[in-house]
Amino acid sequence: MSRWLRRLFAMLVLRPVAFMMLGLTVRGRENLPKHGPAIVIANHNSHLDTLVLLSLMPLGQIDSVRPVAAADYFLKNRYLAWFSLHILNILPLERGNAARGEDPLAESAAALDRGEILIVFPEGSRGSAEVMGKFKGGVARLKERYPDVPVVPVFLQGAGKALPRGEIVLVPVVVDAVVGTPVSWNGNRAAYTQEMEQAVRALGAHLPPVFDDDTD
Repeated sequence: MSRWLRRLFAMLVLRPVAFMMLGLTVRGRENLPKHGPAIVIANHNSHLDTLVLLSLMPLGQIDSVRPVAAADYFLKNRYLAWFSLHILNILPLERGNAARGEDPLAESAAALDRGEILIVFPEGSRGSAEVMGKFKGGVARLKERYPDVPVVPVFLQGAGKALPRGEIVLVPVVVDAVVGTPVSWNGNRAAYTQEMEQAVRALGAHLPPVFDDDTD
């Protein structure tokens, strides 16, 4: 049942919101992975980021797309947990499990072994609207284990204005998504993390800036 609900949500909610309400424009869509295993990385300013990326995926592929999301937030009550697990199909990430001696990448690695597509925001959490932060090293550690799994960079612009952190009212701001080609593994985790960040930044370098509503 979850599969059909997920597809109905994609058709009746995700795509109308993304393409009609937000006027989503997509460049480089052909670079998105056609199948898994794969990792899609993007900058992160809003909960809309996950919805926008899910809206880009073909319906036949949506069941294998797993947004990696913080368990302490998305599983904090039973209603949000049900929606997150059964409709958004998240892969819950237990923050702090490394300190408990557990492998923080175990579930992500298992998902790649199953041939799934991970959506990861390497900044870790949402930043200020339209401000990109430093990438963390989790994806590089995964890439070290799976050097042949493609890591596809995406730059998102506008979602941080359409639904800023802490807000619940959607503002009609045009959202842009630019999809790049996979970032090749260079054999060094620190250098690879920097290359991923540079690749995402470069995709947004030529987009027109997003202005506040009160800008003259």
